[in-house]
Amino acid sequence: MSNTVITIARSYGSGGRMVGRKLAEMMGVAYYDRNLIYLASDKSGMAAGFFSKHDETVQHSFFERSGRTIPPENRRFDSHSDVFDYQQKMIRDLASKSDCVIIGRCANYTLRDSGNKLIRVFVWAPHDKCVQTVMKKFAISEAEADKTIKQINKHRSEYYKYYTGREWESAMNYDICINTAEHGIEEAAGLIKRIAAVY
Repeated sequence: MSNTVITIARSYGSGGRMVGRKLAEMMGVAYYDRNLIYLASDKSGMAAGFFSKHDETVQHSFFERSGRTIPPENRRFDSHSDVFDYQQKMIRDLASKSDCVIIGRCANYTLRDSGNKLIRVFVWAPHDKCVQTVMKKFAISEAEADKTIKQINKHRSEYYKYYTGREWESAMNYDICINTAEHGIEEAAGLIKRIAAVY
């Protein structure tokens, strides 16, 4: 029997992480986000800081990716690509075990042929709304918030493009796109839950 797996990609400041957490709570299912870093650390025996350093970022090099997963205990396990491959293996394993919500990390692409009931979500909000959210959350200026949002979204876009060959913000990669400025966190989570029930 296949599991229901909801992946959530999100623009920075849109509240996508909060939508995912609320959705997992509403559905009573597992929730995976940055805790994947600690799961990977526990499983591999390597420091969480190592995985955190490479999380959702990409470092371009002159070397092509090998296309095979190098285990963390291998002394050659030291690149962004190795961390990505290991993290994706964990995502596939977790999705095979139970219903869950997974935030970011190209999970919508990784699980495309998993056989699970996969619902791919993109959470966004207009840039000015994201700026206001980030200003309030971190008590920073409008200029700082604007710069931070653009920088983080750029990193996420490059990360997604590098590992999938696709455009991160393209609606073609998702089943549902939700504007939290219109719906709010709880309503957005509720909408996804209702769609998942009949998907």
